[in-house]
This record gives sequence, C-alpha cells and structure tokens, in this order.
Amino acid sequence: MPDSNSTWQEICERHTGECCYKMVHPTGLTIFVCPKKGYRSTYAMFGTRYGSIDTSFLTDDDEKPTELPAGIAHFLEHKLFENEDSNAFARYAKTGASANAYTSFDRTAYLFSCTDKFEESLNILLDFVQTPYFTEQTVRKEQGIIGQEIRMGEDSPSRRVLFNLLRSLYHKHPVKTDIAGTIDSIGQITPELLYGCYNTFYTLYNMVLVVSGNVTPEQVLAVADKTLKKAVNRGAKRAAIDEPAEVVKPRIEQKMPVSSPLFYYGYKDYLPEGISYRTPEQLAAAGVLLEVMAGRSSQLYNQLMNQGLINSSFSFDYFDGPGYGVWMFGGESANPDAVASSISDEIARLRADGISEDAFESARNALYGRQVASLNDVDNVSDSLMNDYFAGRQPFSAVEAAASLSRQAVLKLLDTCFGENQASLSIISPSGL
Repeated sequence: MPDSNSTWQEICERHTGECCYKMVHPTGLTIFVCPKKGYRSTYAMFGTRYGSIDTSFLTDDDEKPTELPAGIAHFLEHKLFENEDSNAFARYAKTGASANAYTSFDRTAYLFSCTDKFEESLNILLDFVQTPYFTEQTVRKEQGIIGQEIRMGEDSPSRRVLFNLLRSLYHKHPVKTDIAGTIDSIGQITPELLYGCYNTFYTLYNMVLVVSGNVTPEQVLAVADKTLKKAVNRGAKRAAIDEPAEVVKPRIEQKMPVSSPLFYYGYKDYLPEGISYRTPEQLAAAGVLLEVMAGRSSQLYNQLMNQGLINSSFSFDYFDGPGYGVWMFGGESANPDAVASSISDEIARLRADGISEDAFESARNALYGRQVASLNDVDNVSDSLMNDYFAGRQPFSAVEAAASLSRQAVLKLLDTCFGENQASLSIISPSGL
C-alpha cells in the first residue's frame, strides 16, 4: 500500500474489496496499480487511445482533419519493437518476461508478464514504446511482412465472416476495415507518416499504464520516475463520422474452402450522437439480455440445437466503441438463414412476452459470478482497468453494474435495439457448393 506522502488515489470495489491505486504522473501519464497478495506473477500493459478506426483525426492545431491510410496503427505497433540499436524481444529475453502487443479498433497496447525482474522488464516496456525509429528501409521490410499477414487474413474464413459482417453493417465507419489494413493502404505508409502518428497519439496524456499482480505502487513509480519523458498534450480527437442508422445490405455471402457454412448474424447498435461507449449498466444489461436470449439454457438455443441448425460452436457477443456497436450471433450452420430468422423471431417473442424474473436473476447471477471470478486473473484485471479507462468508466464498474442491475434496464435495451433495418447476415459457404 502506498505511503501517506504519495499522490496515489485508492479505488476499491465495495462488493469484493478489490482495490487499485491511481495517479497522474507529472509527465501526463495516468497509472493504475492493482497489488495482488499471494500472487507470483505480474502483468503490465502500456496502451494508447489509438486504434485501427483512427484514420481521420484533429488536433488542437488543426482546422481540418488529417486523413491516414488504413492499417497504420497496426503497422506502428509492429515497428515500435525495433529501434536503432536493439529489438525489444531480445531485451525481454534477458529478463525472462513474456511480451506481446495488439492493435484493436480503438486502442494499441504493449504488454508483458513475469515472475521476477519486474522492474527491469517495466523499464524495457516504457523505454522502447517511447523510442520510435523508422527508416525507408525498415518500413519497406515491414510492408512485406504485414502484407503476408493481410493475405493470410484474406484466406481466413473466421476473419472474413466477421469483417464481411462489418462491411455489410457500416457505410462509412472505418470499423468495417480490417485492422491490418489492405495491401494498397499499407503501401502508402512512410516514415514521415509514422512519426506524425506517433507524435500525435503516443503522447503520455493519451496513454495509460496498468500493472497488476505481485507488485506495489512504489515499484511502478520508481521505474516511471526514471524512464518516463515529459510529454506535450496535442489534444488529438477522432473526426466525426456521419454514419447512417441503417445497414448497407441485409445479407452478404462469400464462398471459401470450408466444410460447413460459417455465419455471423449481427445488429448494428446506433448510439446517440456524442456517446462513444455504453455505460457499465448498459453493458451488464447487454450481457444478461444475450444470455437470456441465446444462452445454453434458453428456449432459442435448445430449439436450434434440436432442429440441428447449430452446434456447440454457436456463440454471441456485444462490442462497442467510438461510433460503433454490434450485437453478434455466430457459429456453424447448414442453414444460416433459418438461424437468423429464428433469432429475429425470438427477439419479437421476448418483446411481446417479456423476461421472467427467474430468467433475469439466473442470468444476472451468472454474469456477476463471472465478473467476480475475473478479478482472480491478473491479465483480466489489467485489461479491464485499461478498457474502463479508455471508455471513461470507473475501475471495477462491471462488478457493481452486475450486482445492481435491474430487469427494467434489460427490457429497455431489448426495446430500443435490434431494429429491422439494422440487421445483416454474413455467410461463408463451402466453395464446392
């Protein structure tokens, strides 16, 4: 626990007693630390509010948006691991830490886990992310590497069925474009563009450091004080996108070499203007609603299984971000159109009949149990803290939301989502048919 002279703010979840500590470092970086007594491992994430959707942005100095090629955030993530003198993975090999990174629609994160030499590994993380190095030669080399990755993604049925769905849902929003970009778009990337994006989005004011596990706030702060560099806040903002409420098309199908058709049936969630993310209560309501609607004990799931229309691969999800939100049901099916029709019918039935108190409580208790259990995993704790920070939510808000969720909140979401002109079915069918 931090000493009384520190600038750390303690934040605790009232149901579980889970606590984390937050501070804004003098360099502008927000830091969260979640000590876990009795744990041997430590997990650290250093992330920026910059993802694949950030292809058009404004800063405090701009009068009109800057346009960027698709895939540049992912490209930048790859390139930061190398600088003029060394490779970050080679440095991590000396500490024994396991390192990785990812780019999503709305963020980029660099991470590592370790059981010892934490301070050395954290120093590596903070150092290489703050030390960009790009040349014409290294950019050309990376274009070849990521080009191969893009081609592999184009040959992946599971990836194509997802991005085909997003393309059929969204007219203009860049969420419809593969995170890695296209062969043509990455061919436009130059060192100058990379440095421009780095200087705009990798300012510490736009980033967060999250550490959980066998660690103390003092350990993190000691490394941060030594390694972080004073930043300039450029006030980067995502450019507004005039995205219609209706979908592009209600159905999209592509043939690929698969043994059984794959599908995603999705509903476009149109958030009110100025709202980037659902609230914790709305996310909890979404989780409960999906479980009631299509969970293993639901009427819909058992009906589809008994008819042989789905198998154990059937799943559902909701995800949202700045300007987008998607309800998805997917898996394998010999007749995806029939599955989509059954899902639509079940939504109509639930609207007409309502959701029983027993069904609501069962799903809510299951959600609450999963949220509490996730606090035992340092990976999940760090990831949740970062997600909540970038979405403007309080730490551990998911636990509180699940505990206090009302049935009325679930019914409200059911009534306001799933419009008829907001649904689309994406199918990957066997190429031999």
